[in-house]
Amino acid sequence: MKKALIVLALITIYLMFTNKTEDYVIVPKESIRFRIIPNSNTPQDIFMKEKVKEEISSVINNIEKSNNIEESRNNIEASIPQIENKIDSLFLKNNYNENYNINYGMNYFPEKIYKGVKYEEGYYESMVIEIGESEGDNYWCVLFPPLCLIEAEESDDVEYSFFINEIIKKFFK
Repeated sequence: MKKALIVLALITIYLMFTNKTEDYVIVPKESIRFRIIPNSNTPQDIFMKEKVKEEISSVINNIEKSNNIEESRNNIEASIPQIENKIDSLFLKNNYNENYNINYGMNYFPEKIYKGVKYEEGYYESMVIEIGESEGDNYWCVLFPPLCLIEAEESDDVEYSFFINEIIKKFFK
């Protein structure tokens, strides 16, 4: 009887920890966000948003290597002319005639929940690239702490391992 109660308690605790759907990780207050907002959601505009992201990825990767937020700020400011040159060349090469604007400062971000992570709405220190009318679905990530490369490395299959889970597995083997 005691064993059954212990197992039942362990299963209950396990389920309590694994079935939380409302727990979110929030981006730290000391962070720098990044967005690319395309002109619209037409295939051409979305294609160009993706091309901009690809074209400037090496610059973004260098910014993400910063050791602290102050270094990130300096690297962003120093990188803007390089980003502008890359976008100018990309637009010229693709015969894309939209204007763009790069703004580094305090920019508005709407609330977003992405893969279980909640990003509160508000004005955040960020670098925003607005293309044309900036009415399309945006690409965004966090430059500091560096979270832009996570999407390339993550999958939807998440493996959780809890001490209680291990005990239950041992018990029922």
